[in-house]
Amino acid sequence: MAEESRPAFAAERRERILELVRAHGSMSLRDIAVKVHASEVTVRRDVRAMEAEGLLDRRRGGAALPGRIGHEQSYTGKSGQCAAEKAAIASAAARLVRPGDAITLGPGSTAEALARELRGHEDLTVVTNSLRAADVLAGAAGVEVVMTGGTVHAPMRALIGPAAEAALSGLRVNRAFLSGNGVSADRGLSTPNPAVASVDRALADCAEETIVLADHTKVGADTMVPTVAPEDIAHLVTDSSADPEVLMTLEESGALVHVVVVADERGQ
Repeated sequence: MAEESRPAFAAERRERILELVRAHGSMSLRDIAVKVHASEVTVRRDVRAMEAEGLLDRRRGGAALPGRIGHEQSYTGKSGQCAAEKAAIASAAARLVRPGDAITLGPGSTAEALARELRGHEDLTVVTNSLRAADVLAGAAGVEVVMTGGTVHAPMRALIGPAAEAALSGLRVNRAFLSGNGVSADRGLSTPNPAVASVDRALADCAEETIVLADHTKVGADTMVPTVAPEDIAHLVTDSSADPEVLMTLEESGALVHVVVVADERGQ
């Protein structure tokens, strides 16, 4: 009887996996396993079978809908994913900011989390194209916020286009903080949208060093447009669920990798 019920259970579990990936765009095997109450080994087997049926694409350590390499998820869709990891990454990244620094800050939910961490800093200038980050920092007494100008790109809540790029031209800052949509050892940081990528490059080009903020779902992922080459990433701040092989290869390219542990992983 157990053998007869097993296929039905597998079918239900795979349907749930598909629902989760459709809702989030992409997910790590670890997060899927928690949601469907199964082991990562079982989920990996399910994802492999679903890829054979054309339902999902396997990614290193995760799964995505087919063709997601050029897909840009909405800000709302991304902001709820890996919230604890993003908060821990932002806290660690804030410690890389020095008094008197001028920095550039790109768009994205992890960058917004960093903006929240920077509100207590003093004598800090933040140049950003992120509407959310600017709003978070607007009331911070010790932080001067400089907006780039440009055209509003709704999915990212960011300013893009020639005006944004021109505002960054000729600037010189200490550090750039970017999150993007994927970071791999082969192509570095990347994003699905060419217009967003152009401003991301400008944010990085005016900085002495670039710091990438990427939770484990982005590590090893590759999207359509590269923005920062692997050898130009000075620091990568990620969480402990990131693929260690990818992290090792990025370290070999010259990045200093900072791995944070979220509170629930410490048993708190």
